[in-house]
Amino acid sequence: MPEGSPVSTHGRLVRRSTPLVLAAALTLSATACSKEQATTTAGGVKLVKSGQLTTCTHLPYAPFQSEKGKKIVGFDVDLIDLVAHDLGLKQQIVDKAFETIKTGADLNAGVCDVAAAGMTITPERKQHLAFSVPYFDANQALLARKGVKAKSLDDIKSGKTRLGSQSATTGEDTAHAAGIDSKSFESSDAELNGLRTGQVDVVIQDYPVVQEWLKDPANSAKFTVTGTVRTGEKYGFAVRKGGNPKLLAAIDKAIKKAKQDGTYKKLYEKWIGPMPAEAVSQ
Repeated sequence: MPEGSPVSTHGRLVRRSTPLVLAAALTLSATACSKEQATTTAGGVKLVKSGQLTTCTHLPYAPFQSEKGKKIVGFDVDLIDLVAHDLGLKQQIVDKAFETIKTGADLNAGVCDVAAAGMTITPERKQHLAFSVPYFDANQALLARKGVKAKSLDDIKSGKTRLGSQSATTGEDTAHAAGIDSKSFESSDAELNGLRTGQVDVVIQDYPVVQEWLKDPANSAKFTVTGTVRTGEKYGFAVRKGGNPKLLAAIDKAIKKAKQDGTYKKLYEKWIGPMPAEAVSQ
């Protein structure tokens, strides 16, 4: 399988906040372009552009997706590459804001065929997206400066510890549900930088992402995981709700096949680490 996929520069142009008039124009332009180039495979899979499987993601979110040189690599990338391979296509990645991914706006506008962004399946998101079978169980981790005592959200709430979170994520939702007014950061990188610069004392983030951060000696020397928050979260890939059932079926098939033939385990250990026995039976 490819060691990564190229990222579309067009996605970067519309990633940041845009005045409403310009944003509307860009959305209409993207929709018109996609309609002109849209196609359907022999198997009934709808594509926004012929010959490629276009994926919306939000960078960076290692180990699920991040930039390495001129390519985008990660666990999600490799799994969607399996889908693309089965369909005889190449994966093309578009970097978008997580907010427009989770609401289904990008899929509805014809920006991409599939959303793969380390995205937790939630009832609210199911209203806007059609999710694949779960492909990853994710718990939250509390990462703090060494010396900070924060084993749980209750510890943080009862003390004067400042908590950081990534905006529009279930980690932030979990903090708010616990009654904590966390400081919100736009991206996981910004969240980590907030911890580095002392804007917050501890952050809540997906456990695999935190483990990726700690691979950097500069981070592991200063920060440590003080606790985990078990949420029962499961990640899923998503397509336009009601709009691409054949693609959704192809994604489910690729995930199940990878778990049966050992490919999933290899990718899990490559990007995440040792795989729990129960992970294959999900």
